[in-house]
Amino acid sequence: MNKPLLIEIGVEELPAIPFLKELKNIKKKWSDILDKNKLSCEFEFFYTPRKLVLWHKTFTLSQEDTCVEMFGAPISIAYKDGKATGAALGFAKKCGVDLNALETKKMPKGEVLYFKQEKKGLLSKDLLNDMINEFISSLNFGKTMRWANRKDSFIRPIRNLAILLGDEVINATLFGVKSSNNTYVHRMVSFKPLSINDGNDYFKILEDGAIILNQTQRKELILEQIKQIENKHNITVELDKTLLDEIVCITEYPTALVGSFDEAFLELPKEVIITSMKEHQRYFAVYKNDILTNNFIVVSNAKTQDFSLIIAGNEKVLKPRLADAMFFYKNDLKTGLNNEGLKKVLFVDGLGSMYEKLQREDKIAQYLAKIYKIENSILLSKAVFLSKADLMSEMVYEFTELQGLMAYYYAKGAGEEKEVYIALKEQYLPDAKDAQLPTSVFSSIVALSYKLDTLMGLFSINKIPTGSKDPFALRRAALGIVKICIAHNLEFNLSNLIDTLGSSYKGLDKKLLLDFFNERLFTIFDVNPSVLKAVLKSGELDILNISKKINALNPVVLDPLFKKYSSTFKRLANIIKDINTNEHLTLDENLFEDEAEKTLYKKYTQITNMKFKTYEEELEALFALKPYLDDFFDKVFVNHENQEIKINRKNLIAMIYNAFRNIADIKEITV
Repeated sequence: MNKPLLIEIGVEELPAIPFLKELKNIKKKWSDILDKNKLSCEFEFFYTPRKLVLWHKTFTLSQEDTCVEMFGAPISIAYKDGKATGAALGFAKKCGVDLNALETKKMPKGEVLYFKQEKKGLLSKDLLNDMINEFISSLNFGKTMRWANRKDSFIRPIRNLAILLGDEVINATLFGVKSSNNTYVHRMVSFKPLSINDGNDYFKILEDGAIILNQTQRKELILEQIKQIENKHNITVELDKTLLDEIVCITEYPTALVGSFDEAFLELPKEVIITSMKEHQRYFAVYKNDILTNNFIVVSNAKTQDFSLIIAGNEKVLKPRLADAMFFYKNDLKTGLNNEGLKKVLFVDGLGSMYEKLQREDKIAQYLAKIYKIENSILLSKAVFLSKADLMSEMVYEFTELQGLMAYYYAKGAGEEKEVYIALKEQYLPDAKDAQLPTSVFSSIVALSYKLDTLMGLFSINKIPTGSKDPFALRRAALGIVKICIAHNLEFNLSNLIDTLGSSYKGLDKKLLLDFFNERLFTIFDVNPSVLKAVLKSGELDILNISKKINALNPVVLDPLFKKYSSTFKRLANIIKDINTNEHLTLDENLFEDEAEKTLYKKYTQITNMKFKTYEEELEALFALKPYLDDFFDKVFVNHENQEIKINRKNLIAMIYNAFRNIADIKEITV
């Protein structure tokens, strides 16, 4: 028999950001607990700033009854001379019964000890208390808090617990709060607890009490309201997804409203205005004809007919924020960019000051400039040494997320060269998974230098990411380097760079860093991992060449015919497994006896004498050797009794193998 199950956990206002980080795990954690207790069923999870709700339209009233069968030793072993042996006694103990409770059962190989037990399923209502406590304990929001005299903790104090199975209130206690059939509605409607008769009654009470429980409905309502505002005022609202999710999380009854600020503040860089509105006030920016306006969208959580005071209050709060930003901006423009103060700013303990970091970055930049033929090395040095100067500005002190961007505005305002201030703006790119990349090679060198120094520096003092922890975003730095090099067609060999500049990083384990860097490649290239592994086994270290080789090899591997090719070339690899293919291989044509080996060698030498423009052309030529290799394997006995002939034949195969391995070690590919 089934009944609806409602679980409402009432809390004080949840902080949106830590809650949203855990949100993706919440349904699975409850589902796992249901499975564990043999009560699996469909359910919905709803949340508001003050409620965590699990709603099950149908919930079984008890676990299913089960039958446990256990089989023991054969009777001939269980009993000797009519007396129970250790085997019989041990089986009875295992079953948790006396010896006389055991039965016997005939099996194909003879009669054995047997025990059967009917196990009655437990009532759901007797399990729910422990299940809910386990569920709440499993949620991980980072920082938690204690309240009253409790020693346990949660993200926020729990104030209410309602559990109804049908119309029955289930007895439970959570953080000292006993379950009831009470809930609470919007504070602007009532502060009193309201009684719930059942699940359907619950949803009606919330709806009448200005609580939109379903978070998806709240989001859709906000978007619809914003759309109406856009149409009415002929404007465009910048819908930041992260901000929208946060607002959905902190509202129970959302209403989108239009506010404004003094036009004089539009003198500020638009990013400053948007950051000030978003981070401090949770406002959406408003555009007209792609130009930022002095309007904003605020989403109210109030239940009222008159929003004028709410709009005025938000406008009043925003004004001093923007006034402070204007003061910082003008002061910073007067002061200009100066990196002297960075000599007193610690980068990381063991790696010196931020200024010393810039000196190391400049060495990397000059090294890359020679490779990429950037002639104006003086201008490049200027960009590197100005890149972190905005850390000393008042604006970045207030809004740390604007570092780099403010350097761009201040350098541009000071009349610096365009290459310089664009590079300052793009120095941290890419700063997210799908973020844009630096737009020029000049900017790319500045960005690469920053990332490379951070990687080599932190690895040299053993600040290496472990598990999911990566406080210095070193994985993102490595991925950024790869993306930049591929996008701008830049050769990049980290091994060579470490050999040249590694003396600046005492304690740097080159192999450890190279392995870490190569591991990141598996998240960049959307190919069969064995394809990338095969390319890396070729010994290729240049990122651009790795990319080109993968792009050439992957279509071949995806071809249904590749399995036939693969078997041939894996056979090739097996034959020469006792040959050191890294040594110089010699070949004597006079030792050829069979026409098949002569033909194979002739075709191979034709390929080695060809000049290929692309790896695609080279692979096509090499794979064209397959029929000649097959003919060789069919007609030629490699392990000839004559040792010289045997070695000569193996060397021929090894040379062909090496020709493939220059692109990829084919035997590593699995399909």
